[in-house]
Amino acid sequence: MNEWLITYDVSVVSLAGRRRLRRVAKLCEGHGQRVQYSVFECRLSDAQFVVLWEKLTSAIHEVEDTIRAYRLAEPRERFIRTAGKGVPFDLRGPLVL
Repeated sequence: MNEWLITYDVSVVSLAGRRRLRRVAKLCEGHGQRVQYSVFECRLSDAQFVVLWEKLTSAIHEVEDTIRAYRLAEPRERFIRTAGKGVPFDLRGPLVL
């Protein structure tokens, strides 16, 4: 499993754009933790990442929107600094919904 940072910027000037934004957000919510409005930390196998990436790229309008994915280096705690509100959780631990 690898940890990924997935970010997106979806144009919301139209109703279709707002729908795309909701779809992209829902896809990401199903695979990771929202750390900012359009930023998610996800723990995914290579196969899971490929499937999610295909769904995300098919959900956007390539001229108006953008999606980026960054694979996080391990150990994550060594490379990430946070400050302010919100408590990060361990993506390697169990997630209870």
